[in-house]
Amino acid sequence: YPWRHAPETQLSEFNLTEIEAVLGSYTKVLFVRDPFQRLISTFMQGMGSSPSFSSFVQDVLDSGQQKARVAWKPLVSLCRPCLVQYDYVVMFGFLRQELAHLLRRAGLPWDSLLSKFTDTQVQWTYSWLSEQMFSELSLQQKKQLSHFYRWDLAAFPFPSSFLSD
Repeated sequence: YPWRHAPETQLSEFNLTEIEAVLGSYTKVLFVRDPFQRLISTFMQGMGSSPSFSSFVQDVLDSGQQKARVAWKPLVSLCRPCLVQYDYVVMFGFLRQELAHLLRRAGLPWDSLLSKFTDTQVQWTYSWLSEQMFSELSLQQKKQLSHFYRWDLAAFPFPSSFLSD
């Protein structure tokens, strides 16, 4: 359906037959990240107007899943992993390893492209930052966040997520 395909075309604009054809013609890669780390990143980028992380989290919880902004909306509601058969799911924290595999599969020179790329420091930083930010939250907020992201936590393996407990 090239006549309907443009960079700004949303998948929802196609009918079911067209969606199947479009999705079947692409290699589908889904990048996933621990929902708590997504919240921290969103807060750190100043995408919320809250003065503290705890008040930002409360704003997120108060918005509810239906009115949530894309930056913190549960991934399952954005990418529909139960409906779309992704060819690859790449986890934040294993990017170097998984991107090398993807680039090799695509026949691209992965060693030169990823030689400077490392996510070990990123993992350590987010681990430390997650611990600090999580300690700011009340027990009620922690429970509500775990419930808010329950489908993401069930769909993807985030073994070290603070929300998994």
